[in-house]
Amino acid sequence: MTTEHITVAIDRSAGAVYAYASDPAHLPTWASGLADTPLTPHDGRWTANSPMGEVVIDFAPHNDFGILDHDVTLPSGEVVYNPMRVLADGGTCEVVFTVRQRQGVSDEEFGQDLAAVRRDLETLRDILEASP
Repeated sequence: MTTEHITVAIDRSAGAVYAYASDPAHLPTWASGLADTPLTPHDGRWTANSPMGEVVIDFAPHNDFGILDHDVTLPSGEVVYNPMRVLADGGTCEVVFTVRQRQGVSDEEFGQDLAAVRRDLETLRDILEASP
């Protein structure tokens, strides 16, 4: 399995980035590759319309370690585990998202996934660095 770590430095504190990125209400503002409409809560899980169709998202519980892991259940029923971390670096931070090439996903499709994650993380950075 091929694995890539996408990283983006953000000139904001790890706490501020975690607070924003861990709020499901903010997900459509920065993660268009996952959700393009507001998320709907349902029995402790969240549903969203995505470019892949309706998905179910299970987020890691709120924590003090910057862990933003989430499972995404695709319309096919396949569950994709997405490791994501906010790492403090003094008064700034780095966001790291691990992308794994799933079985049956071509190298070209994997490259598109990587590009989408990078765009999403760059959008997250742009939003947070533009806010006071």
